[in-house]
Amino acid sequence: MRAVLQRVAEASVCVEDEVVGEIGGPGLLVFLGIEKNDGPEDLEWLSQKIPSIRLFPDENGLMNRSVLDVGGGILVISQFTLYGNLRKGTRPSFNRAAPPEIAVPLYREFIKQIAAHLGKPVATGEFGKMMKIQALNDGPVTLLLDTKNKRL
Repeated sequence: MRAVLQRVAEASVCVEDEVVGEIGGPGLLVFLGIEKNDGPEDLEWLSQKIPSIRLFPDENGLMNRSVLDVGGGILVISQFTLYGNLRKGTRPSFNRAAPPEIAVPLYREFIKQIAAHLGKPVATGEFGKMMKIQALNDGPVTLLLDTKNKRL
């Protein structure tokens, strides 16, 4: 699994011109990509890690507070394009991205687990739909997490 985290003051997602998920600040916008070989261990590691990452400033302006510490929200957007590669040219291949029959159950379980760790519901987009995402980045602060390469 791959996740791109952005610290935001607010974020929302629309499907067919209707807002389906939103968070007010402070919070995290999480773009989640699921690979064919991902499983429960990837899901568990990532869903535990994200709420505890210290991306928010403390009283001294240092990034020492997590989304849990600041009482923030999380908006999760499914994003298979995080597994796009351009090794063979200029048109991306998404052959490593999980097909819906693998990705949908993992996506739903990720949302469930991250909400449990956060202690409140998580806002989401709609899997497999065209979405319009608006975000007011705060910082900007952006991180990439990869369950197969935890050194990122």
